[in-house]
Amino acid sequence: MARIAKIEKREDLSPEHHGVFDAIAESRGQVQGPFPMLLHNPELAGRVAHLGAHVRFEMGLSQKLKELVILTVARELDCGFEWSVHAGHARAAGISDECIEAIRARTEPSGLTEEEDDIRRYARELLRSHRVSDATFAAVEKSFGARGCVELSALVGYYILLACVLNSMEVEPAAGGAELDPS
Repeated sequence: MARIAKIEKREDLSPEHHGVFDAIAESRGQVQGPFPMLLHNPELAGRVAHLGAHVRFEMGLSQKLKELVILTVARELDCGFEWSVHAGHARAAGISDECIEAIRARTEPSGLTEEEDDIRRYARELLRSHRVSDATFAAVEKSFGARGCVELSALVGYYILLACVLNSMEVEPAAGGAELDPS
C-alpha cells in the first residue's frame, strides 16, 4: 500500500488543476504509476508528464533501445513498478525473454547487438558509478552522436526520477505483472 493517498480522480484536485490531470490521462491512457503521487503537486506532475512525453515519444533512440535502458534503470534501482510495466513493453519492442531475465538477474545478457550492449552498459555505468567510462562514452557517441549521448543520459535521469517517486512512496505494481525481487 502506498505511503500517501493516490490522486486517481480529477475531482480529487481543485478545478484549476483538472487540466493537468486530463493531460496526463490523455497522454498515458490513465493516471497511474508515479502520477497519482506527483499530483500532490499538480505543477510538478504536469512538468514531469510533459518531459516524459518528450523522452518516451520524441527522442531519436528506438523503442527497443529505450526499453533496454528503462529495464536497466528499474533493475539497478529495484523499482518493481517500473519493471512490471516495462518488461512487457520490452518484449513488445523485440527484447528477448533471455535478455530481460539476464538484466533482472544482474548478469550479462547475450544476443544483444554491439549498439544495444553499448547503450545498456552506458546506463548501468551511469547508475553504478555515477559516471560513464571514456570507452563506453566513445562507443555510444560513435553510434549515436553527441545528441544521442545527451538523450540517453536524459532518459536514464527521467526514469531515475520516476523510480525515486515510486520507491519512496512504496507504489506497488499491479497484481500479475512481471515481478522484480530486490536482490
